[in-house]
Amino acid sequence: MQVRVLGCSGAIAKDCRTTSFLVDSDLLVDAGTGVGDLSLDEMGAIDDVVLTHSHLDHVAALPLMLDSVASRRNKPLRVHALRATIEALRAHVFNNVIWPDFSSIPSLEAPFVSFHDIVVGQELQLGTRAPKNIEVLPAVHTVPACGYAVRCAKGGPHWVFSGDTERNPAFWRRVNQLDVAMLVIETAFSNREQALARRSLHLSPATLADELAHIGVDKGYPIYITHTKPAETEEIMSQIAGLADGSQMHGGGRGWDIRWLEAAGVLQV
Repeated sequence: MQVRVLGCSGAIAKDCRTTSFLVDSDLLVDAGTGVGDLSLDEMGAIDDVVLTHSHLDHVAALPLMLDSVASRRNKPLRVHALRATIEALRAHVFNNVIWPDFSSIPSLEAPFVSFHDIVVGQELQLGTRAPKNIEVLPAVHTVPACGYAVRCAKGGPHWVFSGDTERNPAFWRRVNQLDVAMLVIETAFSNREQALARRSLHLSPATLADELAHIGVDKGYPIYITHTKPAETEEIMSQIAGLADGSQMHGGGRGWDIRWLEAAGVLQV
């Protein structure tokens, strides 16, 4: 299974694109501005989109992508998300004011997009060309949100994505039960902005350290940092550096294989 990093920034700036991952060629995980780097053929090959939540940096490209490839498709693009996320998209994006309601165009019987409710704990099987199992993981954010664990339907380890989240014991309880190839986890703010991180329910390096302490002692896998704010990325990564050798973990402790996630990178699972 291949995961292509289309966008992994917490905001936009030159060469900074917001969250989106292309898994193989047919599954999109979140639809941030990074989707704009795909060709028309690549966008047209996507059959399913799974969204972590309704915030703009994770859904901004969805209506634009639909507009780009709708005429090329012979079946609806399937969008899978928590019910609250779908309700937000219907009310605030696909409302015939901000953007046309593509769930009823060109007709209710044959729309350009179909929406499908999911719940935390559910396991989906998506992908016709390259089937994948996707488990919906819990997240703790300012709006209803989730993360995902994705693996090849034939078996093998999981690519795990936290989504936007703050402290999340339920996430770790489930992740510790999985065979994990790699973890992508957000750290949006520096320690200098800990109060803002807590208020917006994002992680900072200090709270990331607390979260990593939940990983089972028998577990070890690369940890990729995503969703950093462009103005704070260097500061955040400097503060995270001490987690790699354990020097900034409370009471010392084990270090981690922590890496910076880069747009246009490709992860092999």
